[in-house]
Amino acid sequence: MKKKLYIAAIAIMGVVGLGNAQAQNPECMTNLSIYTEHVKVKNYEAAYTPWKMVYDNCPALNWANFLYGERILKDRIEKSEGAEKEANINALMELFDKSAKYYPAKNTVAGVAIDKVLLKYDNKMISNEEIYSSLDKAFNEDKANFKNPKALYLYFSSLVDLNSEGKKELEEVFEKYDIITEKIEEENDTFTAGINKLLPKEDAGTLTSKEKRQLSSYTSYSESYGKISESIDSKLGALANCENLIPLYQKNYDAKKGDIAWVKRAVSRMFSKECTEDPLFKKLFEAQLALEPSASAYMYGGTLKNNAGDTKGAMADFNKALELETDSRKKSNIALKIATSYRNRNKSASRNYAQKALDANPSNGKAYLLIASLYANSANDCGNTAFEKRAIYWKAEDIARQAGRVDPSLSGKSAQAAASYAAKAPSKTDVFNSGMAGKTLSFPCWVGGSVKVPSL
Repeated sequence: MKKKLYIAAIAIMGVVGLGNAQAQNPECMTNLSIYTEHVKVKNYEAAYTPWKMVYDNCPALNWANFLYGERILKDRIEKSEGAEKEANINALMELFDKSAKYYPAKNTVAGVAIDKVLLKYDNKMISNEEIYSSLDKAFNEDKANFKNPKALYLYFSSLVDLNSEGKKELEEVFEKYDIITEKIEEENDTFTAGINKLLPKEDAGTLTSKEKRQLSSYTSYSESYGKISESIDSKLGALANCENLIPLYQKNYDAKKGDIAWVKRAVSRMFSKECTEDPLFKKLFEAQLALEPSASAYMYGGTLKNNAGDTKGAMADFNKALELETDSRKKSNIALKIATSYRNRNKSASRNYAQKALDANPSNGKAYLLIASLYANSANDCGNTAFEKRAIYWKAEDIARQAGRVDPSLSGKSAQAAASYAAKAPSKTDVFNSGMAGKTLSFPCWVGGSVKVPSL
């Protein structure tokens, strides 16, 4: 009977990897069966004693010792106070360390470090210095497995707080911002790629049950990364402006001009913050071009020519940048940057490059948001009557919603933009008075195309 209970527990948990000697300990196997049954009904208090026996004497017997042990100890932490609570916290810290020792494939260097920092953070037992030093070490040693959204935020947030206390330099804040946001984008790209493989099947109504769960999971993860990304941008706040960037890069230029990684990040940040009119931008761009004549270098060169009024030269450089870049996601990001540089000068050109961004990467939701804003900002140019002009907002709303669909990390911005455009579109009363309900309205301006007026 005991053997059957043990086998059932293994089947339920899907756990592998018994140590031969420990597997032969009947007392450990019996207590394993007992505490797993208690954990399944969340009776953590009853589970503690048999779990502790197995954990102390047969730690490698089963992954449940750590998976369920974490739940048991967290319950004890929640229900205790003072010295007892601190002892339980220390016990869980030890469990995290042991989990990596006995099951390294299941708990990575980054995973253990993150678990320990979050445990201390949630219990107000850690300083900004310890948060940053611990997470920085984990990130540098095991970047591939550093994926926890909350930890990524704390990694950056603690650094900004240390900078405000005069303990860290502003340049380190900018460097880590770039590194951390690149990591977030990298992780989010994985999920949006999965999402966009499944969206056509969702539209066709052919998703399997497994695929529905996958789509839901990918969407949830992407939304989490989007929220963390917004929080990081908010935390950076006004630190990243031209007034701070220009003197900082000027001060470090002579020492760093041969460091391609530093030069590329400096150029990219000045570009994104629209500091391209300052002579330092040209100086940095020329340094990048000399070190690495890449696709992005031509994109920045095109921006300089555009600023100088050389439209033809700018277009040639922009197209060269897209031609040189072979990675589809990088090509998409370059096309979007080009589109953004045109948004206030030439809406049609801006849309064309935004579309190139989508052609290269259909998951680039930012391109949809840009196109939606271009349409919304053209309302006064796209009709003769007030109704016709405001109808463009329906088109802008649809495009904005698509951004959140292909990239759920943008769902907040997507919904906000869509709601704003919907509020500016014709009301039901306007539709009734126009006599256009259910009809198609064409746009004779640069936007082109049409929109179907809602039926009443």
